[in-house]
Amino acid sequence: MLDPRLYRAAFAPAILAVIVVAFSLGRPPGPATTSLAPDAFDGPRALDTLSDLTRDFPLRRPGTAGDARLANHVRGVFRLTGLRTQVRRFPAMTVDGRRRLRTVVGVRPGLSPRRVVILAHRDSLHPRAPAQLSGTAAVIELARVFAGRTPQKTLVLVSTSGGTGGAAGARQFAGDPGGPVDAVIAVGDLAGAHVREPQVVPWSNARGLSPLTLRRTAESALRSDAGVRVRRPGSAEQWARLAMPLTLGEQGEVAAEGLPAVLVQRSGERGPADGRRVSEQRLRDYGRSVLRTVTAIDQKRGSQGSPESVVLTGGKVLPLWAVRLLTGCLLLPLVLAAIDSFARVRRRRQPVGTWLVWTLSSAAPFALASGMAIAVATLGLLPAAPSGPVAPGAVAFGGAGAASLAATILAGILGWLVLRPMLLRWVGVRGERGSAGPGAGTALVLAALGVGVWIANPFACALLLPALHAWLFVIAPEVRMRRPVVVVLVAVGLLPLALVALYYTRQFGLGPLEFVWSAFLLVAGGEIGALGVLGWSLLLGSLACVLRIGFAQRIRPPDPSDVTIRGPLGYAGPGSLGGTESAMRR
Repeated sequence: MLDPRLYRAAFAPAILAVIVVAFSLGRPPGPATTSLAPDAFDGPRALDTLSDLTRDFPLRRPGTAGDARLANHVRGVFRLTGLRTQVRRFPAMTVDGRRRLRTVVGVRPGLSPRRVVILAHRDSLHPRAPAQLSGTAAVIELARVFAGRTPQKTLVLVSTSGGTGGAAGARQFAGDPGGPVDAVIAVGDLAGAHVREPQVVPWSNARGLSPLTLRRTAESALRSDAGVRVRRPGSAEQWARLAMPLTLGEQGEVAAEGLPAVLVQRSGERGPADGRRVSEQRLRDYGRSVLRTVTAIDQKRGSQGSPESVVLTGGKVLPLWAVRLLTGCLLLPLVLAAIDSFARVRRRRQPVGTWLVWTLSSAAPFALASGMAIAVATLGLLPAAPSGPVAPGAVAFGGAGAASLAATILAGILGWLVLRPMLLRWVGVRGERGSAGPGAGTALVLAALGVGVWIANPFACALLLPALHAWLFVIAPEVRMRRPVVVVLVAVGLLPLALVALYYTRQFGLGPLEFVWSAFLLVAGGEIGALGVLGWSLLLGSLACVLRIGFAQRIRPPDPSDVTIRGPLGYAGPGSLGGTESAMRR
């Protein structure tokens, strides 16, 4: 029951919103600078340290004896350089299952209690892997550089474990950093041979990106000391990361706790493979870049801020409030059309509540499948299910993984074949192909889903807008269309989500099976969360209803004589302009 006049009129506020957004673009802040040269970072000494660590600690899977011995070594170096040292021990889920990890924290008190944190993980899935250990070697060299110095701000050096998948150590530290934090610089591969963009990684596993000042400071340091012109992410890439935040780096878990964090890594977000080839020059240049970044932040007054939900486009900054305004105005026509459709069907005394349950019942199988994925992880049937995203191959698929994935799919099938029919019989749904009720119920669920996503994340709402508007015409009984047109409209609605999935597939280096396995681990490990599972279940359930309505036989447009409530949009009969038939006879 779609009223085209109401639907078109509701787009009027969007025109004003576009004008407001155009004037909301602002100038981005510049980088923090320092006049101190970073020559104190000794490249040959750092490479010697890296060689010794690689030789003495070749096996460093998270939570193993080799990882623990390296943690003790780092603690000893921190103490020798005069840092106040603390070791945190805690259980956490890693790529090898639940392990007891250690985080080594070294503190150099400064004139201010505000903290600048340098963080690197020491674990590796491959033997030796010097490139992955170069971040730890750089942290040890920085501890020696600052020995005997009193920085402006308190300097904190952190060695974590679990960075090979889930970033459990980084998450544990970010939950209790010990004081106010101005910036966290996660240091990864600094000496490897492979180069991948971006080398300054701002992504997060929650809403927001690294503050622009922090990002630009690290980029400026790389240009000055490593001669690297860092490629900045494009607008579409930033939008995808803000809409569906996922990242493999440790900075993602730190930023998810609300701390300003950035990752500096030569091999980009994904990191090196086995990382066997390293270079003294690369370690020196990138190490000095990190030192310049730390010094600039140390001398800059004020905090770097918290993670920002802004998009840098064309050299201008698009703020969050402008995105929320524009997406809200574009969502308004769908909401008004859904409410009007609901009211029209109610006036015809059709059981809209029943059809609302009909739509919601289609989401139940997907929720049941998600619950099964979480259950198999909780019961320990999976080899591992880290709470954060993992690189391809970090968690082996194997027989247990295949069985868990099959059980999840089976739960979804049984939910559709058994649970959903039981719910429909319980509410007494009948005649779904011959009334306007299914379309009204589905439209109402889509509108509620759009509003909920808009409140939580307007960037994600923007990705859903094509689907919400295109599917509205599929489920409208007045709109007659052939099945190929239905398929096209459904595909158009899914296109933005498919493009984001393709983007992550390329960024993470995933094949088709690895993509499915990674998505399963995100659900099983709890990265998506209860609200995320609910939102995806409603979206997929609504999609099933849209296809069912679109492929069903179209009903005839309602006859005007069926209207029971008169009004300016529903009545233009005798007497609407002045006299009635009985009055004319007089």
